[in-house]
Amino acid sequence: MKIRKAVFPVAGLGTRVLPATKAMPKEMLTIVDRPLIQYVVDEAREAGIEHFIFVTGRNKGVIEDHFDRMFELDESLKSRNKAKEIAELARFQPDAGETSFTRQQAPLGLGHAVWCARELVGNEPFAVVLPDELVLNSPGCLKQMIDIANELGDKSNLVAVEEVPTELTHQYGICGVGERHASRANAFTIDGMVEKPPQGTSPSNLSITGRYILQPEIFKILETQERGAGGEIQLTDGMIKLAKSQKFYGVEFEGERHDCGSKPGFLRANIAYAMQRDDLRDGLRAEMLRYLEK
Repeated sequence: MKIRKAVFPVAGLGTRVLPATKAMPKEMLTIVDRPLIQYVVDEAREAGIEHFIFVTGRNKGVIEDHFDRMFELDESLKSRNKAKEIAELARFQPDAGETSFTRQQAPLGLGHAVWCARELVGNEPFAVVLPDELVLNSPGCLKQMIDIANELGDKSNLVAVEEVPTELTHQYGICGVGERHASRANAFTIDGMVEKPPQGTSPSNLSITGRYILQPEIFKILETQERGAGGEIQLTDGMIKLAKSQKFYGVEFEGERHDCGSKPGFLRANIAYAMQRDDLRDGLRAEMLRYLEK
């Protein structure tokens, strides 16, 4: 079945980047000239996603406003003949009915946030995209995963993975590496998953990152999932249970991942994405050199 829907958990408080996120959702912090949430929605659209589902919380209304039309702005741009800006806004504007919003009333973890989208997803496979993790590459991470899912053609689940230093594996969800896919060297069957394993017990140094393709059976599991690490309902714990009856594949994606939920990662992402822009690269390089010479 075609993967048409993507869930974006955007209810988090963004405590790692306070005080910027005291009143502003972290998903609306800008990387160069557009908010984080726009980058991941664009990645999902590139992958063929047709329905964008946002799991929000309090003080997140500006995310919904971002994907709506603003009459006053449109009219102002038209009156000033700002054709370039009008075209740019139109390019990012979802069509009517493509976006849905639901609330996660309490901060109970990623697994609970995904479960909150169950009625909007329905009985079909879907993607989960974490907005504070950007992957700089073309094609994007999610398209790479959906291409592999289409090639597999069975009722499988996929997670994006990347290498982390062995001494830091206790900070991540880690997967075990099984058999490599016959025609996709970067895909393998997952042989077990563990959330934040104690140091020295990790099955590999491949961490589960912020892109998933899941089958709808995960919702029944998350409905009764007990709280795990951090006192939250962990998506990884739900996937461990689902793996008893369905296959899971790890995908070592191509691209440069940026953890924009941390201050160093956020700053690094701004530089990386700006340096990819022909209209900004030279000016940014000159400014950085000027600063380093002080």
